[in-house]
Amino acid sequence: MNTPLLYSVTALFDTPDGIIHAAEAVRKAGYKRYDIHTPYPVHGMDDAMGLKDSKLGFITLGAGLMGGAGVFAFISWVFMAAYPNVIGGKPFFSWPAFVPVTFEITVLSAVLVTIGSLIAFFFKFPNNSHPLHDTPYMKAVSCDTFGISIQADDPKFDEAAVTALLTSLHPRTVAPVCYDEAELNHTWKTFDPKFLALLAGVALLVSAATYGTMNVVLYMPPFDWMMNQNKFKPQQTTEQYPDSRMMRPVVAGTVARGFTPYPYKGMADSAGKSLVNPLQPTAKVLALGKEKYLTFCSPCHGNFAKGDSRLRGQFPNPPTLHSDKVRTWPDGSVYHVITEGQNIMPSYASQISREERWAVVHYVRALQRAFNAKESDQQ
Repeated sequence: MNTPLLYSVTALFDTPDGIIHAAEAVRKAGYKRYDIHTPYPVHGMDDAMGLKDSKLGFITLGAGLMGGAGVFAFISWVFMAAYPNVIGGKPFFSWPAFVPVTFEITVLSAVLVTIGSLIAFFFKFPNNSHPLHDTPYMKAVSCDTFGISIQADDPKFDEAAVTALLTSLHPRTVAPVCYDEAELNHTWKTFDPKFLALLAGVALLVSAATYGTMNVVLYMPPFDWMMNQNKFKPQQTTEQYPDSRMMRPVVAGTVARGFTPYPYKGMADSAGKSLVNPLQPTAKVLALGKEKYLTFCSPCHGNFAKGDSRLRGQFPNPPTLHSDKVRTWPDGSVYHVITEGQNIMPSYASQISREERWAVVHYVRALQRAFNAKESDQQ
């Protein structure tokens, strides 16, 4: 049978002032190995005990800085190197968008490392044995009483002198705390097979519960997380509209914000007289015009604007664009026809942008010049 060993002499006080006075007296008496236990933080206790600033804050600061710098570097690499996508016209290194995630990871890193340091180094987990646990003293200070414990391993410790000192401070009670050395020295083995089996069992149970909840329970009726939506897809038909067309035209009379409507609607003569091509016939502009012409114009007008449709008689062939009438048209008139349409030709304003339409005009002029070259062009 093990003989109980003295761990400390404790005293209980009823008021915060009493425990502050006790802490000051014990510190002035030269004791180093003692601790104060209170049911809530008592202002001024650090000064009364003569405690220095904790070094734990440096661990928290370092963990937060490393976590924040690491995630900021990772996000920068993702957006600038791994997946350099243009999002909303913003630059690749759009650092304001990185701030929320960086802040969250900074806080998370600081908290996790701080708690891990407390558990591993200060609390010496997994060993949770302590002589004060489950004693009347600890039960009292966990409720509504203030206590002080002077440990027996203090260099100045003498049980009679300590008891006399604490008694002189007029506490509620003074009592020794003893412990069983075998129980206190018992340590949990982190890599003990039973402990590892328990961890594995808990991990499997939590994983199964999490998977079942997130992938099964949360997708049972009435939860479908918008996977089954009442929506339309391009080219589909619908019974919602009389014409059965899902793709709806723009409502008549609507104007997009910041967009200036075409000012010469229905005024072909005015367009021809007023509109001037704002683009220069550079190689880039001609290449753009050729691309759009071959895509939208050549099916009817032919690849070289001769009116030789590529539709092989499926649609009436339009007139050639090399006629004297069209060649003498001002650029504004050609632009107007592309924009407004003419006869059975529809408007291409919704498919070809304004700049692209002017580029098409330049390309048509280039075709006309090529098939109606002057002697000066051949020199």
